[in-house]
Amino acid sequence: MNKLLLPLQGAQMLFVAFGALVLMPLLTGLDTSVALFTAGVGTLLFQLVTRRQVPIFLASSFAFIAPIMYAVQQWGVAATMGGLMAAGGVYLLLSLLVKLKGVGFIHRLLPPVVVGPVIIIIGLGLAPVAVNMALGKSGDGSLVLVDANAALVISLLSLATTILVAIFAKGILKLMPILAGILTGYFTALVYGVVSFDALYAAPWFSIPSFTAPEFHWQAILFMIPVAIAPAVEHIGDILAISNVTRKDFMKDPGLHRTLAGDGIATMAAAAFGGPPNTTYSEVTGAVTLTRNFDPKIMTWAAIVAILLAFVGKLGALMQTIPVPVMGGIMCLLFGSIAAVGLNTLIRNQVDLACPRNLAIVGVTLVFGIGGMAFGIGSFSLTGISLCGIVAILMNLLLPPSAPEPESP
Repeated sequence: MNKLLLPLQGAQMLFVAFGALVLMPLLTGLDTSVALFTAGVGTLLFQLVTRRQVPIFLASSFAFIAPIMYAVQQWGVAATMGGLMAAGGVYLLLSLLVKLKGVGFIHRLLPPVVVGPVIIIIGLGLAPVAVNMALGKSGDGSLVLVDANAALVISLLSLATTILVAIFAKGILKLMPILAGILTGYFTALVYGVVSFDALYAAPWFSIPSFTAPEFHWQAILFMIPVAIAPAVEHIGDILAISNVTRKDFMKDPGLHRTLAGDGIATMAAAAFGGPPNTTYSEVTGAVTLTRNFDPKIMTWAAIVAILLAFVGKLGALMQTIPVPVMGGIMCLLFGSIAAVGLNTLIRNQVDLACPRNLAIVGVTLVFGIGGMAFGIGSFSLTGISLCGIVAILMNLLLPPSAPEPESP
């Protein structure tokens, strides 16, 4: 009987992840059907590398939203995918270093004083885009897509619902605040008459997702590589979390080097098809905690259901009917939440900002990122997250440790 329930339990796990899974491609302009397909394929590859021991689901990574939006504008989707494949390669490199030098190496290379400000920049880098979309404009603010008054109501209701469900909901509903926010905003948009179903009517029931082959552009690659720092650190936290839930030490068996490699291969495979990079999903870990079902086979079925849904053309077209203000309202919370995670990284690890060394690293990284600092020689240039990540790592490696303060007499 349990075997017969596995597909249903897998579909339930996918439903928990669905709102966040499709939100990322909706915000970045990527294909939602491709995102479903690559989430399924990525999860299966992760299970292959980790010997199907870890009950975890991989799907669209929020840490890459702002970088992808910027990279697509600068170099196009294909070059962005090439950069994301390189970011997946960073996971493989980190996996090899963990295998050779142990977990402590990651903490020495990427301490909280480096990771915290980089995550803050990832969250705040495109904050104006969220506000523009919440006001019914295109991301760059050049086009008005929805009347400002209607857009404000739609975006605020979408935002408020997401916050209220995250705080006050109980049970499995608490795991789906983004989906609740999208539904509320969507129905409000229907009332205002700003939803167009033309794409839905024209779409076939069965269709091949719009896969995009990657192209390799060195500027896009250099831009994306430092972005992998934040989700790599997040990955370690997720593996610790699922280990605590299941009371199994996955850091040792199958080992952090295997889980990092699985995540990296999943991200590279996703980019190879034109999908968003994958990461381990905390929402699904929460659902595993709630259901107390730790069988990794459930995630196999969640992946299979995701792949099958990717070929339903009407589903992808339905995602395209979601108006801009709905996404804008959620982005206001999402980008701020990512920045708050970076801030919490500094607080939780008690990074002393009264220490001149720490203050220098955090301060320079934040100003370079928010201020748009750029270094360039000829056609070579570094800006944004790539510059921030490199600067933070180099300052941490080069600046000597601060001497302890003398005790007061």
